[in-house]
Amino acid sequence: MNGNGSYGTSWADQWDDGPDPVYNYQTKKSSGATNSTAKYKQKVGEGLGKTKAVASTGIKKVKEGTITGFHWIKDKYNKTKQKH
Repeated sequence: MNGNGSYGTSWADQWDDGPDPVYNYQTKKSSGATNSTAKYKQKVGEGLGKTKAVASTGIKKVKEGTITGFHWIKDKYNKTKQKH
C-alpha cells in the first residue's frame, strides 16, 4: 500500500480544484487590534493584582507558621534543658 506522498498531491488538492484563499493583511484594522490589546492588558493587570494579593497572604502565613515553629522548638529545648 502506497502512502499519500506517492501521489504527488495532498488529499485536499485532489478534491479542491479552486485557488487557495489568500489572506489580505491590509484589510485588518489596527484600531481593533489596539482595543484588543488594551483589553488583554487590563485583564492581565487584574490577574497580577490578584496574584500579588494571594502571594502576600501566603507569605504572611508562612511567616506566622515559621515564628510558631521556632517558638515550639524553643519551648521544647528549654523544657529538656531544665530537666538536666
